[in-house]
Amino acid sequence: MATINAPAGAAHARILGLGVYRPSRLVPNSEVVDAIDSSDEWIQQRSGIRTRRFASPEETVQMMSVAASRQALERAGITAAQVGCVVVATVSHLLQTPAIAPAIATELGTDHAAAFDISAACAGFCHAVALGSDMVRGGSARHVLVIGVERLSDITDMTDRGTAFIFADGAGAAVIGPSDVPGVGPVVWGSDGEQYDLIRQREDWRDVVGSDQEPGSGVMPHLTMQGNPVFRWASFTMAKVAQQALDAAGVSAEELDVFVPHQANMRIIDAMARSMKLPEHVRIGRDIADQGNTSAASIPLALDRMMLEGDARSGDTALLIAFGAGLAYAAQVVTVP
Repeated sequence: MATINAPAGAAHARILGLGVYRPSRLVPNSEVVDAIDSSDEWIQQRSGIRTRRFASPEETVQMMSVAASRQALERAGITAAQVGCVVVATVSHLLQTPAIAPAIATELGTDHAAAFDISAACAGFCHAVALGSDMVRGGSARHVLVIGVERLSDITDMTDRGTAFIFADGAGAAVIGPSDVPGVGPVVWGSDGEQYDLIRQREDWRDVVGSDQEPGSGVMPHLTMQGNPVFRWASFTMAKVAQQALDAAGVSAEELDVFVPHQANMRIIDAMARSMKLPEHVRIGRDIADQGNTSAASIPLALDRMMLEGDARSGDTALLIAFGAGLAYAAQVVTVP
């Protein structure tokens, strides 16, 4: 029997650098209320959102990803040629195949890095961080670039009262690399397929281009969400997952400095914090008020804002947690880069 060489990875992994891209167009609630017969007050009460960012035609999924990635690489102090794998979490790259990751990897100038997309909706970034950490420690890549990016404005029905005011666009990227000490804790992840239809694409692609619609007709599948059931599920289930992630990392709530949840809804964020009984000193990311819900991009965008505003500092201990369509979820404790 032949002996197979086993890959040798790093003892530990950590986030070396973080980068983001926020689209230039700022969209206040006043621009979306008429189409959904709503008001600024109702939207803020319901979600906490005051404004959101929508991408221009030039701000594509690829363009935003490359911009965020270049910032992350610079902050990490490495070149694109040192990246061994690119993982892109998105649900708004509108080609089923090929993935957008290979195009991003090439534009960045990687040396033929492995590149692929994952579809875990709003939980995608946490999934990608887990994959990147495992690759670094497993030896399949020394540096992994993980990206969460969305152009949800492309797949949002602006007449849907339940979703038109929520979703937005943006990108965040992180470089995962080797470390002498643990910087990414064990991931706690899973899915609840019994809730599969709570957040979903409304139309099947076959229905869009089937017998009643010609290809190129301009009909676009849209996202739908059952808000109240999602709120009830997330507010309580995610608090349990958060505690499991803390326990897996061997970190108590008292030792936590920063809590960065997926920016789904301000009410959900607040309900999770209450359920977790977070100490008062723990600083909480609330980027959704000005950015909207950017799905896979929301956690890096929120963490970057906290770092810019001094609410998160390099070396802080942070808990990341997200949930999304499926319902897929993931959480891990990380050291802020």
